[in-house]
Amino acid sequence: MPVTHLKTAPGLPPQPQGDAADTVQIMLARLRETREEAARDYAARLDGWEGEIEVPQATIEAAAQQVPEDLKAHIRYAHDNIRRFAEAQRASATDFETELRPGLFAGQKQIPLAAAGAYVPGGRYAHIASALMTITTARAAGVPDITACSPAAPGRGIHPAILYAMSLAGATRVLALGGVQGVAAMAFGLFGAPPADILVGPGNQFVAEAKRQLFGPVGIDMFAGPTDSMILADATADPLTVAWDLVGQAEHGWNSPVWLATDSQPLAEAVLDAIPTCIAQLPEPNRASAQSSWDALGEVLLCPTREEMAETADRYAPEHLHVQAADLDWWKSRLTAYGSLFLGAETTVAFGDKASGPNHVLPTSGAARYTGGLSVHKFLKTVTWQRVTDQALPDLARATAAISRAEGMEGHARTADIRLERIGAPLKLTRTG
Repeated sequence: MPVTHLKTAPGLPPQPQGDAADTVQIMLARLRETREEAARDYAARLDGWEGEIEVPQATIEAAAQQVPEDLKAHIRYAHDNIRRFAEAQRASATDFETELRPGLFAGQKQIPLAAAGAYVPGGRYAHIASALMTITTARAAGVPDITACSPAAPGRGIHPAILYAMSLAGATRVLALGGVQGVAAMAFGLFGAPPADILVGPGNQFVAEAKRQLFGPVGIDMFAGPTDSMILADATADPLTVAWDLVGQAEHGWNSPVWLATDSQPLAEAVLDAIPTCIAQLPEPNRASAQSSWDALGEVLLCPTREEMAETADRYAPEHLHVQAADLDWWKSRLTAYGSLFLGAETTVAFGDKASGPNHVLPTSGAARYTGGLSVHKFLKTVTWQRVTDQALPDLARATAAISRAEGMEGHARTADIRLERIGAPLKLTRTG
């Protein structure tokens, strides 16, 4: 029996929007040319912010006083989990040395990047968790200089809880800049910051496009699209829990797909019945966001077997993959394409989004087929080294010379020959030229 769609995704209607790539290209060119002047102008015109760009320490401390103590305690709890996980990742990235043959030594070394730029979205939601995920991870990797930026609201500045999270996570400095100008300020080293070696953090289409255009001289975490989520559930799952987990992720908005794959038709039908009630309980504008996502991009797929469910998940390669089914060990070993895996009904995706520890900056739009999410490894350069003694030199030099000449690279070959001559070893090859 083939996979059956009990609810299909009609797709998004055409969205009226300008050409983001052209807009970003023009903005970046101006920011390269006039630097801080352009950044201030864009901040004023696009965000209505005319205050200080580098946030003073006194402002950060004052913002912390505005954050309720219970919220600060929860932010500290999340930060501690994220830091602990990132430090465990860092411990897994080790230097090593090996002797490949007698006298031929090679190894690898992990070197933290010198400077990172962390973009923290603003706007409709206060993305406290994004500040923790990006800055904490860079700090755990050993990056010594971390610039963080976020849009500043007119008359208020950056949201106080975001400022508190940035400071707690270890930002070296904070810039009150959003959008393309914020990304460019970190990439180009504006307002006293060193040029970033890598730019990380989620953002809207203009932020994503700016990162894409800057990539090359500057590293990026990934080119991210709208967030997406899939649930795999069997007959043991609770329909209301599944429905709320789908609606919770649909809350991200009109362009964020959510999918359910199940081998239980009764469960699927119960979830479909429950979702309108769940959406109706959300406040506005969250309700409209979830409704638009569910109407345009929500899918429910009925699969004949759990293996078909797993194949569907691997094909979709979701950013978030949540298993609410029996035999979790089977699913953990079988599934191969996801940004982050959430095992069991107790483990909602929102835990990973906010506080559980693993990073929430994850591959979207099927990119989980070939990459994972943000981790300490993104802030480390894994470099290699080698050293040769006279014991290993003859065989290594002869092999190098022979391969070089076969490739037509005589200069390469002679750099090997001269070392054989130095130790008085026979070349065992006839020179050309």
